[in-house]
Amino acid sequence: MKIVCIGAGPAGLYLAISAKLRDADNDITVIERDPPGATYGWGVVYWDDLLDTLYLNDRESAERIRAASTLWQEQVVSLRGTEHAYISGYGYSMNRAPLLEILADRAAMLGVDIQYERAVEDLSEFSDADLIVVADGANSRTRQQYAYEFGTEVSQGRNPYLWLGTDRVFDKFTFDFEETPQGWIWFHAYPSSAGISTFIVECKEETWYGLGLDQLGADESMRLLEDIFDTPLAGHSLISSSRGKPASWHRFTQVYNETWRHDNVILIGDAAHTTHFTLGSGTRLAISDAVVLAQKLLEREQVATALKEFDLEGHAALRVAQTSARTSMAWFENADRYTDRNAVDFCYAMSSRNSLQPPWRYQQHVLTQHPAARKALRLVNNASRWVQARKRGESRRP
Repeated sequence: MKIVCIGAGPAGLYLAISAKLRDADNDITVIERDPPGATYGWGVVYWDDLLDTLYLNDRESAERIRAASTLWQEQVVSLRGTEHAYISGYGYSMNRAPLLEILADRAAMLGVDIQYERAVEDLSEFSDADLIVVADGANSRTRQQYAYEFGTEVSQGRNPYLWLGTDRVFDKFTFDFEETPQGWIWFHAYPSSAGISTFIVECKEETWYGLGLDQLGADESMRLLEDIFDTPLAGHSLISSSRGKPASWHRFTQVYNETWRHDNVILIGDAAHTTHFTLGSGTRLAISDAVVLAQKLLEREQVATALKEFDLEGHAALRVAQTSARTSMAWFENADRYTDRNAVDFCYAMSSRNSLQPPWRYQQHVLTQHPAARKALRLVNNASRWVQARKRGESRRP
């Protein structure tokens, strides 16, 4: 089968890997507009469910991804840098650039032809392809050309956000909410590589304008944000430049497509659907799309049948995640409604934002704020993590 994949992000590269592993005779080309290593953003976050998928599908790349990842334990939520509350659990994070490098290396090893710095203007140049996979992100130019056929709906979230790095290493997934005369502003931070953490700043539009962040240059914005977050940064610096370009403010792009298929063209990853970054599911969903589509192509004789099943089953499976993501985004767009509470109650409101909770859950949350309870939960989580790692055959590591 001749497959052309547009976009060398996690979705496109992992589709190429997965399809090659299932049939080495597949002729697969991945086409990327940008040069190697050019990527927006700093780190990505994931959990055990993604590692389970990676190890089951391709142990070679899974081992490299796990080795390049950082384990963090607990989430801490801070109000004004002085009040703190905690959420039990653990997760993993890594820089986006090495993730793409690992996937590109693995794809090339399997015989995938990756062509960088090549823009796709018209799909007619791939008339000999059996399948065209569109995986060029939320702002997909290819999808935009066929917006009517896919039934594309794109909308923007209200809150401006800025994706930064910092040389302050956070050992926990950290949220900090600070009050300014112009309103509340906060960050989400987590370790993403040795000596560097990802640092995402978010606020309401009114606060953004009030602080003048719509007018300030990159250096001035960094100085202002370092002053606002002086306490949690503990004297460390923010880093704006990623791959030579300063970070810019965005509003989250919500992408919905009535269908992901048109003729022999299929959308996957963020080109097909997006989930708000506060849910931390984008990479997992992109990888899942790739694996499921590759398996459908193997199991079905007709490409059209494989694409139809992938489309129908994928939409059904994604419904809960997208609903949860919209709810999460809406909560953060109205976070200041909860800031009159103490840190423990504020943290509970944030942690339960995606679903209704039984009354006893709040009491449990209060109990788990005590140091002894937190220590016990960390021991339980460590044991659970060890069992999960052994089950998937993960090499022994901290």
